[in-house]
Formats: sequence, C-alpha cells, structure tokens
Amino acid sequence: MATARIIPVDATRPLPVQSAELWATVHEGDKSPKVGTTRIIYGKGTRDALSSLGEKFSSQSTDAQKESVRRSVGAAVKALKDAGDLSEIVVDTSAVDARAAAAAAHLAQYKFTLKTAPSSAIPEIKPDVQSQAWDEGVIGGRAQNLARTLMELPANMMTPTLFAERVKSEFSGLSNVEVVVRDEAWAKSKGMNLFLSVTHGTAEPAKIVEIHYRGSTADASPLALVGKGITFDSGGISLKPGADMKLMRGDMGGAATVVATALAVAQLRLPVNLTTVVPLTENMPGPSATKPGDVFYGMNGKSVEVDNTDAEGRLVLADAIYYAATAFKPHTLVDVATLTGAMDVSLGEVFSGVFTNSETLWNALHAAGEAEYDRFWRMPLDEDYGPQIHSCNADLQNSGGRPAGSCTAALFLQAFAEGGDIDPAMQWAHVDIAGTMEATRPTLYLEKGMTGRPVRALVEFIRRRSA
Repeated sequence: MATARIIPVDATRPLPVQSAELWATVHEGDKSPKVGTTRIIYGKGTRDALSSLGEKFSSQSTDAQKESVRRSVGAAVKALKDAGDLSEIVVDTSAVDARAAAAAAHLAQYKFTLKTAPSSAIPEIKPDVQSQAWDEGVIGGRAQNLARTLMELPANMMTPTLFAERVKSEFSGLSNVEVVVRDEAWAKSKGMNLFLSVTHGTAEPAKIVEIHYRGSTADASPLALVGKGITFDSGGISLKPGADMKLMRGDMGGAATVVATALAVAQLRLPVNLTTVVPLTENMPGPSATKPGDVFYGMNGKSVEVDNTDAEGRLVLADAIYYAATAFKPHTLVDVATLTGAMDVSLGEVFSGVFTNSETLWNALHAAGEAEYDRFWRMPLDEDYGPQIHSCNADLQNSGGRPAGSCTAALFLQAFAEGGDIDPAMQWAHVDIAGTMEATRPTLYLEKGMTGRPVRALVEFIRRRSA
C-alpha cells in the first residue's frame, strides 16, 4: 500500500522546488486555481496531493484563511480516498493552520456505513510535524464525527437506553467527569411532566443523561448545555407524513452535538466547569400517547396545552432547561435542538439559528461560529409573537402554527429559561439546528448526510469562555 502527502498550495508563496515544478506541470501555467483544486502526482509507492488554497489566500482574514485550509485539505483527503490503496496520509502543515487542517482531514475521511461487506482500509492521517494545534484539531474533528454517527444510527440502534450506554462508554476513563443516568421515576419525582408527556406513546424507557465535567475550581459556576434527544420522532398522534420520516432518527441531533461537545471539552481539559443535560425519549403514537388538547404542568409549575404532539421537542427541553438552570445555577445555558421545520425554511443548511436574551452571548457565539465556519444567524426573540402560543385553557400552548414557527418555539422555551428560581443574571441561548442537521449537498470536507454541526463552533465558544 502507498503513502501519500498532502501539500496545501498558496501560489503567492514560494514552494519547495520539487513541489513548484509539479504544480507548474499539472496546471500548465495556471498558478491560482480555485480553492480545493487538487492534483495527485503518482510516484513509486508514494502520492503527492497538491491542493490549492485559492488565489486570494494571503489577503484573507484569519478566519477565512482557516476555512480555505479546511477546504484545501478536505478536498485532498477526498481525492486520495477515491484513489484508494493507502496506508497513511501525511499533511504538510508548515504554512497553514494545523488545527484547521487536522479537523478537515478527519471530517473528510469520515464515512458512515452499516454494510457487512469489507471496505478498503482507512489510512492513518498525521501531520508532518506533531503539534498541540494538530492534536486539538483531531479532537474537534473526531467529536463532530461522533455526533454524525449518533445521528446516522437508526432508531433501533440508538434508543434512549443505548444512547445513555454509548455516552458512558465514550467518557470512560476521562478524569474529572461524572456521567449520571436518570430514569422516568426520577423525572416524575422532579415534576417533569412535560418531558414525561412525550414518553407516553413509546415502549422504550426514557432517560435523562447528565455529564458533569469539572475543569475549574469547585466553587466556579458552570456553563450548561442542554440537548434535545428525541431518538425517533414519528410526530405522535399528530403523525408525520411517511415520506422521509426515516430522517427523524436524527431528531436527537441536539443531544448528539452537546454530548460530543462535552467530550471534546473534557479531552482538551479546558479550565471550565461544564454541565450537560440530555433528555432522551421516542415520540410515538402508542395507545397511551398524549392527545392534542391534553394539558400538563411543567417542572416550573406552568400549565401547557399540547396543541400538536409533533411539537414535542420544546416539551422535553422545557423541563430539562428549567432543571439545569435551577439545579446547577449556571452562568450561561445554551440549548441545542433540531426543533422546527420553519428554521430549515428560514436559513436552509448554511446557518444555525440563534435566539438569545443576551447581546454578549450572541457576540460570543457568533465569533466562535465564524472562526470555525460553522456559522450562526441571530433570530428575533420577541414578545409580539406571544399571542400565537397563548391558550384558552392553560398558561401556554406548545404550538403557534405555521407563521414564524421557529420564533414561537423559542419564545415558548424562554418561559422555562427565565423567571421563578432561575438566576436573572443567567445568559441563555437557544440554537435551532433543524436546517443544519443534514447536508443534502457535499462540501469539500463534509459528505452528504448528518453533519454533527455545530460541535466545533460550540467547542470554540467554550474554549474562549474558559480563557
């Protein structure tokens, strides 16, 4: 089997003589092809993959340069994968950001399959010179790949019980980490009736998973992540159409991304206390399933009319957000969810929508998203949408209809992220990833399928907060 070398090429900088000659030969005078343009030079037992960083690389901002590196290295890894028969790939990081290169290489190398036929061996990817930045990029890329795997696995292989077991396995052996798995009886004792209302239609036992990473002093207030964990969403009594329903195996994408983020934070040993809460259940139309019009009282005492059982994500999140906010007193709480089809309509696959009560928190998330090119767009969190989720029979109803569906969902969650016993100084943001959960078109370093976004952006956000 051959070994390969990836050389990201910036045409404005001098290349080693051999590489310059190869570049000139394969491009016949075109020294500045678009970013990701890759040519493979075959030698005896070796391959050189020269990949363009683009003609404007040197004049780009730092964030834009990092994204050019990701695209260049990712395109080269993909090209080498297609060529096959490789034992290892060495990435030249001498002139590029090693963290961006490492993340892209591992994201591009990833392939999910449950086929039983043997596939070609996956080559080892390593840098020409080992560095901390490279190691950090590997952790970020592998964490995002973990989220992709959790989202891709079919619902029979990723039930709430199996998800909880996978979490314990992934965090096994890491220092300063405690994983706690709660059951339905515990949730009932806490008054989590909104969460439990979604569990009525399924035979699969629901779980709530807590991950506590302690990287700072014991008295330091934690940062909290909460992720929606609907391991399969049929819509319940308000049944979804059958077409493409299998995509709803990924409706636990919020849970997958916050768990993967917590894993990366623990592996990076960031100096921060991080608490992650993941409510896990299926949403099924069983004989005991919740019916439209049913009313339940949440953990914070508010009554909620279930107008649509397919708006279940905000029900499980409502109790989980309130629990995390009151039990652990975080200074910042970010929830992540594949919450509304309206978000996919609004922003598509490009941006994840953010609703927040804090300008400071928005600025921090936005900056982290730009740095990782895992971008966020701020959406309106406004009381003028409130009448859409008013109920004649309860304090709130869980659906405001089609208009501004992502905005009314966020406003519903705000009722459980503020007030009561919650510290008024707590910063809160809701991230809706319904559009970015899946890529229907490949990029230079992500294939089609579940994306695992926004893991890298969240890790970068926490890295900056911990600093």
